[in-house]
Amino acid sequence: MHIQIVLFDGFDLLDAIAPYEVFTAAAMYTNEAITVRLVSAEGARMVPSGVNDLKIQASEKLDLNCKGIILVPGASGSVDGNGPDSVPVKLKNATETELSNLLKEALQKPDILLSTVCGGSLILAMDGLLEGRHAVTHHMGMGLLSATNAIPIQARIVDDGDLVTGGGVTSGLDVALYLVERELGPRIAHEVEKLFEYERRGTVWKAEGSVPKEAHQEVPEEESSNASMVQTDRIVDVLGKWDTTIATPIGKLSVLLDLASADGRIVGTATQGNEIVPLNHPVQEGNQLKWSMKVTKPMRLTLKFTVYVDGNNMTGEAKAGMLPASKLSGHRLL
Repeated sequence: MHIQIVLFDGFDLLDAIAPYEVFTAAAMYTNEAITVRLVSAEGARMVPSGVNDLKIQASEKLDLNCKGIILVPGASGSVDGNGPDSVPVKLKNATETELSNLLKEALQKPDILLSTVCGGSLILAMDGLLEGRHAVTHHMGMGLLSATNAIPIQARIVDDGDLVTGGGVTSGLDVALYLVERELGPRIAHEVEKLFEYERRGTVWKAEGSVPKEAHQEVPEEESSNASMVQTDRIVDVLGKWDTTIATPIGKLSVLLDLASADGRIVGTATQGNEIVPLNHPVQEGNQLKWSMKVTKPMRLTLKFTVYVDGNNMTGEAKAGMLPASKLSGHRLL
């Protein structure tokens, strides 16, 4: 069995090294030939981690001709803002390398099992590779996972067939131990647990067995960061065509909003380049307008918008999970 752990600039050390040790230990207890390699999309190189820029040697290029397991770690860095050291930016940067194409191809190969630890699943999600797939990530990234149209599952490990994902930084131990049990059997996994003096955490979620009854849960309304801007005592006309600009962390997008009224409800579309998408469930409260919509640029996401109208001017933001909010500004076309 061949195991390739993929390193990329800004990767999290524990996400990669913990599974490396588990798989290496498993090799000591089985007669099956096991190789464990640290690889990169570019080939052999020193890869800077996200922890104090500590560099680890990738011995070779990720090889899709090797049957076995490919494991993708998450990133380490700041969880606030959209600077170059932030986790979302590091994950997004990884999708803009050759790694993106390699992971797309890996998912098409029946003899490769793809696994992720922590934010590693978000690299796949940002590329639109997890649409309709059950997955988990770090709890701070679950909103973003949902925004990419994956099916987020609150579990330590999610087994979706040829895709196994783990949530949280230390889940690398649990993911690797589960993969050892799945591929080599529980006795080998048990020996590794005894060696490490560590027992795997959590139930592995699979889309199997009886479906549990849905418990009623109150879903809290998202608090607007600009609540003071809402003027509920004003009747504001939001209809018309709006020329807007959305300032994303990777550049500005020009979007034409077309808002109209139908059967007493606000309806609308957004046009960006050749792409026209409907606004989902626009709701107006005074001078505030909220809606969501699916976009494919700069990545495949469901964005949630909150904007405020003052005369012929519009300001606000678009948000997708843990990604930094993108500011929106625009004016009505007269």
